[in-house]
Amino acid sequence: MCDTLVALGNSTQDGSVIFGKNSDRPPNEAQVLRYFPRTEHHEGSKVKCTYIEIPQVPETLEVLLSSPFWMWGAEMGVNEYGVAIGNEAVWSKEGYADTGLLGMDLLRLGLERGETARRALEVIVELLEKYGQGGNCFFDTPLKYHNSFIIADPSEAWVLETADKYWVAECVKDVRSISNGYTIGKEWDLASPNLVEHAIDKGWCNSKKDFDFALCYGEPGMREVVHCVERVRRSTELLQDNKGNITVKGMMNYLRDHEGYSVKEWNPDKQINTVCMHAGPEVLSQSTGSYVGHLTEETPTHWLTVGSNPCISVYIPFYLSTEIPETLTKGHEKYEEDSYWWDHEKLVRKIQEDYPQRAGLIVSEIEKLQSTFLEEAEKNRKDALDLTLGESIHLLEDFTNKCVKTVIQKNKDWLKSLVKAKQVTPTKSDYLNFLMTVNEAAGLKF
Repeated sequence: MCDTLVALGNSTQDGSVIFGKNSDRPPNEAQVLRYFPRTEHHEGSKVKCTYIEIPQVPETLEVLLSSPFWMWGAEMGVNEYGVAIGNEAVWSKEGYADTGLLGMDLLRLGLERGETARRALEVIVELLEKYGQGGNCFFDTPLKYHNSFIIADPSEAWVLETADKYWVAECVKDVRSISNGYTIGKEWDLASPNLVEHAIDKGWCNSKKDFDFALCYGEPGMREVVHCVERVRRSTELLQDNKGNITVKGMMNYLRDHEGYSVKEWNPDKQINTVCMHAGPEVLSQSTGSYVGHLTEETPTHWLTVGSNPCISVYIPFYLSTEIPETLTKGHEKYEEDSYWWDHEKLVRKIQEDYPQRAGLIVSEIEKLQSTFLEEAEKNRKDALDLTLGESIHLLEDFTNKCVKTVIQKNKDWLKSLVKAKQVTPTKSDYLNFLMTVNEAAGLKF
């Protein structure tokens, strides 16, 4: 499950668009960074997506993606024009196809082919209507769903919600969040042809007057199963309460949120479904990656945890046209020493054995390091404006590399201190049994 948030310039402290997403996936499904430069393609060439092949366009845009390791598409990403997209699983009354474009494929295609948020939306719906969406969406679990998206750029944002080949879109006015249920009801700005007529034909409503997209197309009961109502309520509350003063740091904190509880008050053993999601015996997913996009007109900064559970992670700054450290691009379903995602996951799993106690030991250091990165990033962003393109790329790439090295060492130091610390052995529980099971499946040992 996932949560995606956006705040337009009329709601942020500095007038920029700030985008955020938690990608909630199976706990042993590593999520890696991928970078692709702007690329020209031969006439008549094809692109092999996760399950199907479609015609390629003459040129694809430069993109930075956060992707589950096994799929062609991405859970979230951004392109060279500052278009950022995050997708959500939603369940509709329409059928689920065995093959087609995954929502994550549509997301990547929108980024590769859309110079603005509106154009990326058009790309997605054109491909959706032509090829449909379908196929299994999880690596190790049979699960199919349809998709909703927030699509943003430095000047505007759109919410796009789909049910098979049917869709509806709303232009964001100030702040907006979505989760794993439909949120567009009786009012929208764009929609697929015959959207209302199809619902009437199916008997989901009697007339255009009583048509409501979420009620007519949404699968009854799934909102309660995935607890999306509670999460979208909470994320909306955080955005609304801070409207006019939303910052990058604030967006990070919204994605780290556990219903307002501090680390010492909250415990994943309680199985609370929160914006920052932790997997457990009754919770299929955890936040395996998190992204905050500072979509400024010049030198936008893209903050990614490249690891699970943002509440105990440091967001690292990235920039388009710079090289990504190799360790961030590696990861599969089993533990790998040279994978940053898995290296960080060792720390996460050790903390979650006794979250209130162990997270409490390091969260202040995480907050301090995050503040340092944010201050340095703002200075570097401003300095880059006065440099040549080559000089600015060098400056920003060095900064990213420094941050990555710092976080890698900090993760090791924190894990070492937790292993050495005198701690009361947690009482056995279903949650600890769950952790043991997923650790064994991943070959993860301490």
